[in-house]
Amino acid sequence: MNRRKILSISRLLALLLFATITAACGEPNSSTTTDTGLAESATDDLAVSDAELEGNPFRATWQTPFGVPPFAEIETADYLPAVKKALQELRADIDVIVNNTEPPTFDNTIMALEVSGDSLNKVAYTFSNITGTDTNDELRALQTQIYPMLTRESDAITLNDVLYQRVKAVFDARDSLNLGEQEARLLELTHRGFVRAGAAFAPEVKNQIAAINEEISKLTTQFGQNLLLETKAFKLVLKTEGETAGLSSDFKAAIYDEEQKAWIVGLNRSAYESFMVQSTNRALREDLFNGYRLRASEGERDNGPIAIKIAQLRAERATLMGYESHAHYILEYNMAKTPAGAEDFLLRVWRPGLAQAKRERADMQDLMGETTFAAWDWWHLAEKLRLARYDLDENTTKPYFKLESVQQGAFAMATKLFGLSFEQADVEGWNPVVVSFDVKDRAGEHLGLFMTDMYARDSKRGGAWMSSYRGTSNINAERIRPLITNNMNLPMPPAGEPTLMRFSDVETLFHEFGHGLHGLMTQIDYPTFSGVDGPRDYTEFPAQILEHWVSQPEMLEMYATHYETGEVIPTELVEKIRQAANHNQGFYTTEYVAASLLDLAWHSLTPAAAAKITDARAFEKQVLEDYGLIPEIEPRYRSQYFSHIFAGGYSAGYYAYLWSEILDADGFDAFKQAEDIWDPQLAARLQKWVYEAGGLKPADELYRNFRGQDPSIEPLLEGRGFKAE
Repeated sequence: MNRRKILSISRLLALLLFATITAACGEPNSSTTTDTGLAESATDDLAVSDAELEGNPFRATWQTPFGVPPFAEIETADYLPAVKKALQELRADIDVIVNNTEPPTFDNTIMALEVSGDSLNKVAYTFSNITGTDTNDELRALQTQIYPMLTRESDAITLNDVLYQRVKAVFDARDSLNLGEQEARLLELTHRGFVRAGAAFAPEVKNQIAAINEEISKLTTQFGQNLLLETKAFKLVLKTEGETAGLSSDFKAAIYDEEQKAWIVGLNRSAYESFMVQSTNRALREDLFNGYRLRASEGERDNGPIAIKIAQLRAERATLMGYESHAHYILEYNMAKTPAGAEDFLLRVWRPGLAQAKRERADMQDLMGETTFAAWDWWHLAEKLRLARYDLDENTTKPYFKLESVQQGAFAMATKLFGLSFEQADVEGWNPVVVSFDVKDRAGEHLGLFMTDMYARDSKRGGAWMSSYRGTSNINAERIRPLITNNMNLPMPPAGEPTLMRFSDVETLFHEFGHGLHGLMTQIDYPTFSGVDGPRDYTEFPAQILEHWVSQPEMLEMYATHYETGEVIPTELVEKIRQAANHNQGFYTTEYVAASLLDLAWHSLTPAAAAKITDARAFEKQVLEDYGLIPEIEPRYRSQYFSHIFAGGYSAGYYAYLWSEILDADGFDAFKQAEDIWDPQLAARLQKWVYEAGGLKPADELYRNFRGQDPSIEPLLEGRGFKAE
């Protein structure tokens, strides 16, 4: 998940992280580029004629339901002219602030920054979302133009000394301004954003930072594009019944290609896991396993050298800014605080998880007899053990998890906890599979539009995520509510057939729905910290806590009904799901923590250490061997396809999912102690201090306001079947 909001200057750089998850004409003496050398960083030719903009949908007021983009009217050729014009207007907004002869005030500096660049919102967020869900060669080419352009503009603004001095003057006078709580937080975060961008440094240092930022922008874009193309390129083509041995009928139907008269398995995670679990053809499991783990590792789309260069540049930039490493810079305002704090936490879970994984490996080797157990056997044999130990087969549970029923279950949960209602809306989406819902609060007031895109396709990036086409604000009583999206990559079933979900996919849907609620329910006025806000190791908490409701008997009764008979999932099957909850937990924990430790290793490098790395795989292998990773388990993401950290916003922060699990496990423990998973008082505090509060306060304060105490790690370890050290 990456954060998506209305685009003010303080969040222009956040858009760039998502993208990789946005009538002055920029004259050379423009005040946005007053520092020596920085003028060169934003000298893009922004000239655009009236003829080029004629009929451009981004220059019109959208007369669409809820103000969604008019997707059918937008053409690829519309994006670049619209971006250029919006950047002209952004520069004009900044010039007004910088050239103001009045003393700096909250209104003429901080608020003016918050509302600047408004015309960039529509085009930047639409472009960022479409290139994630329905990209093509033309859009990929545009990414290489637009994102570096936005990076240069962001640097020219945040590194502008005149602008920074105005922000600093207001910040220094903050105690005498009698600001409200939200206004004080906006001032604090705006000032922090400038400082962390490097605004306080000497011009020559700022020039170096700007140059590094631009190069990183280009590299992260290339990394993501390489990965998408490599993922799309691999196909495991099955033409005989022997090659499909073990595959369920619904899975076979979903992957059958009528044109090729063959079953085709790609590297979509859901399809990959289904094949690895079900297939009895060991050789083909090995082929798919290698196709998955060796993506983007050779040839012209080898991401290894790109990962090295990104890590080197981030290390260099961190040193310029006075930090020991990029990880030290990133974690400064996170809950973990330091790389050592994050690593120590990970190791507390790594040690029991790895020990459990070794026991799981031994059990599966026993099933193999004389044949040596290998990594591509893990998924398949783990499922065999689950069936033997718990009499639980995912093909038995899938008929109870029809997509539409699961979605309605998530909506029902939000109704019981927070009083929300969801009504399907007639809205044209960016793709025919998009389904939208008008979301209202307990009083019947419109909260936002929730748009869902559940199916995999070659033009769509992998994984699952929450995004938005418009964020939230309430400035000068102009109430703007969000356009929130959830995206998954479920296999598309044949026409007329239902979409039946694996239990892990059900959990993922509830997870992304939690992010969606965080965006929909926000009651913060200022885009800078409304919606999905906070440090990375906190923002997963509102998503992950909802996963706990998925398997509660009271919850299952509400949505887990057989797609043919309407029968509620049997109590004995629910009990099997509960008993099997921690099956294969050693594997899941180890592969995840391995990736998290790898992320920290890449981003804890000093410039000197980073400069010595010439082979990404060799570095990765050494790091994981030093931690004791067994060869039968791969990290969840190898470096060359670790897009979270090399093409997204999770650098030095992939550990956040597990850290947030401290919060979600401890938070749900409060509901268990209350013996009511719908406890109204707890739900009200969860709503006020988590889903509605955005980044109003530091994350630890928000959590304490909800829970009444600091979180404990014990519920996390207990939930994974581990004992506390």
